[in-house]
Amino acid sequence: MALRDILLVPDPRLKLVSTPVEQVDDETRTLMADMLETMYDAPGIGLAAIQIGVPKRVIVMDLAREGEPPEPKYFINPEILWSSEETAPYEEGCLSIPDIYDQVERPSKVRLTYLDQNGERIEEEAEGLYAVCIQHEIDHCNGVLFIDYLSKLKRDRAVTKVKKASRAGQPA
Repeated sequence: MALRDILLVPDPRLKLVSTPVEQVDDETRTLMADMLETMYDAPGIGLAAIQIGVPKRVIVMDLAREGEPPEPKYFINPEILWSSEETAPYEEGCLSIPDIYDQVERPSKVRLTYLDQNGERIEEEAEGLYAVCIQHEIDHCNGVLFIDYLSKLKRDRAVTKVKKASRAGQPA
């Protein structure tokens, strides 16, 4: 396992649409192990491969609370099959946009399908933080950032703040 650098806005690679994984193999599993280590180190609860510069439809997540044992989840080629009409606001943040948080309204429940780390097809429903996080990470696979849901003014302020902090070598 290895720590990878997390891309920060306005890196243009964050806007790329990721390609599907053709085969779940050792290379894919190594990528996911590196992603998980990078996410834990950041620290965060979700990471898409594009955030470390790999344009593949791969996501890792761990929603375990502090003090609970880790519960890593692996998603290869995740896809939303259904979204509820009911929405809920949630304050989101992103490892590619450090120290910036804002409310995003998303469907409160989703049904998704994906391949796990063994290449097994899974279909399940998600709600609450799980639904928010998986939608956020799938957005990354589609070149969409949570700040894209905000007003142009808020989005521009967030990018400027991250760029400024990055130049100064400090958190945003």
